[in-house]
Amino acid sequence: MVELVIKNLKEVEEQYHDRIERVCKKKVTFFERLFKRYDKDLVLEVIFDHSASTYKVSASLDMKSKKVLLAKEDKDPLKAVIHLLDEFKKVVKRQYDHERKLYLFKRKRK
Repeated sequence: MVELVIKNLKEVEEQYHDRIERVCKKKVTFFERLFKRYDKDLVLEVIFDHSASTYKVSASLDMKSKKVLLAKEDKDPLKAVIHLLDEFKKVVKRQYDHERKLYLFKRKRK
């Protein structure tokens, strides 16, 4: 089970709140499918930081082997969240495969 926690959303303009929450919830469904048989309950944290004219968005997930952390900066918070979660999805998948030791097996070609 993956729980979503969005921190410091109040630093983002009010008009983006709905769309950011929808994007995050949509991406959490991917993580729920990926970690369906995972032993540990996971918490996906998305943290916002607004300084000057840029938004810094970071995401973290504490897995069994290590904590996966990634951050992106952009002037548009929605664009930053979308790019961050797309990249974060790849990093988490790679770490999950590493934990399962899938790199040791060769797949058959069709």
